[in-house]
Amino acid sequence: MIRSGSRFARRLPWFKIAVGLGALAVVPAILSAPAFGQLGGAIDHDALQILKGMTDYLGGLERFAMHTDNSYEDVLDNGQKLQFHFSSDVVVQRPNRLRVEQSEGEHRKIFIYDGETLSVHDGQQDFYAAVAAPDTIDDLLHFARDALDLVPPTGDMVFSNAFELLTAGITSGFVVGKTVINGVTCDHLAFTTPVVDWQVWVADGDRPLPYKYVLTTRDDPAQPQFITLITDWNVAPKIEDGLFEFEPPATAMEIDFVRIDTGTSAP
Repeated sequence: MIRSGSRFARRLPWFKIAVGLGALAVVPAILSAPAFGQLGGAIDHDALQILKGMTDYLGGLERFAMHTDNSYEDVLDNGQKLQFHFSSDVVVQRPNRLRVEQSEGEHRKIFIYDGETLSVHDGQQDFYAAVAAPDTIDDLLHFARDALDLVPPTGDMVFSNAFELLTAGITSGFVVGKTVINGVTCDHLAFTTPVVDWQVWVADGDRPLPYKYVLTTRDDPAQPQFITLITDWNVAPKIEDGLFEFEPPATAMEIDFVRIDTGTSAP
C-alpha cells in the first residue's frame, strides 16, 4: 500500500488503493463528467472511443481475473524519491463478489467482498476486520472509500460507469500510437487533468483489455509516478467454491474498521 505519510499518498485522495490494481482508479473525479459528445477541443475523439471500448468491454464481463505488478514512488520531505513494488491477484464476479490478494515483499493482505460483508486480513500483523457492506460492487467501492478511507485493489476497473469516472476533469487526450506490451499490440493513450497526467495501454482488437497504466502527479514538483502492468487476464475464470468466503486464521486478532466520517468504529 502507499504509505500514508508520503507526499504521493497525501496528494492522491482517490488513490489509496493501490489499486493493488489494478490501477484503474487513476483519475480523481474532480469535475462532473461531461457526456461523450461534449468532450472535445484538445481531447482526441479516437482516444475517447478506444477508452470507451475498453470500459464497455470490462463492464460487460460477468467475471474476470488478472495479475498486476505495481511500482510507486514515495517522495521524502527532502525531495528524494524511493520506489516500492507490490503485486496483486484479483478475481471479480459481478454484481457483488470481489477477492484481492496483495503482496508487498513479505507483507500480504487479502480483501474479500461476498455481497454482504467486506473483510480484510493483514498477514504480516495477523489481524482482520469485517464490516457490513452494500450489495453491489459499485456501492461497495463508494462505501469503502467514503466511510473507511479504503479503496480495495481494483479501483475503478469494476465500476459500471468507469468511463464517466475516468474522463471526469480531463483537459486533453490523444492516441500516442501503437506499441507492444508483453507481446500484446496495444493503443497507447495519454490524458491530462489539472491534477494528474495518466496513460493507459489498451489491447488492439476484439478484447480491448488494459495492459499498463502510468499515473503522474502534476501538482507536486517531484512528479511521483504510479505504474501498473497487468498480466494473466482471464475473462471467464472458473470460480471455485468458497473463493469469496472469508475464514479468519485461528491466530488472527479481530479489530474494527474506523469510519472517517464520524471517527467511530464501523458497525
